[in-house]
Amino acid sequence: MEFNLTAYYKTPIGIAKIVGDKNGLQAITVLDEAIEITEEIPEILKDCTQQLDEYFKGTRTSFDLKLNPQGTDFQQKVWAELLNIPFGKTCTYLEQSKKLGNVKAIRAVASANGKNPLWIVIPCHRIIGSDGSLTGYAGGIWRKKWLLKHENPSTQQSLF
Repeated sequence: MEFNLTAYYKTPIGIAKIVGDKNGLQAITVLDEAIEITEEIPEILKDCTQQLDEYFKGTRTSFDLKLNPQGTDFQQKVWAELLNIPFGKTCTYLEQSKKLGNVKAIRAVASANGKNPLWIVIPCHRIIGSDGSLTGYAGGIWRKKWLLKHENPSTQQSLF
């Protein structure tokens, strides 16, 4: 019998709970409550924490991890499509629905995005409203804003 391993990892925007086993990562969620971080990261989760470290330091723009998110076939398709959105770019729910072949599935697509179990790695934070608004994000709109700014920082031009 396979057991999931869990680690609590400190990020600049909250404690991430990372869950996985030899078949891959099943969940990365951000917690609002203060919880003790894991001192000794389980070997199977070390690659994830290393890549998240690099992401938050600004040296990683894509992830190379074995993923095993649990969801319906439709949710899996939606999450797979999210992986095609490049670092520093955004996509609307409508564009995502079109890419999945059903413009009328926009609400179902939005719902599946909201159930994305792999925070940051499957980049649902890159989905915005058609009017450019930062709509729904399970981790909170302030985190979505932070992540988008982290991935696409505005460069201050010198006046002199």
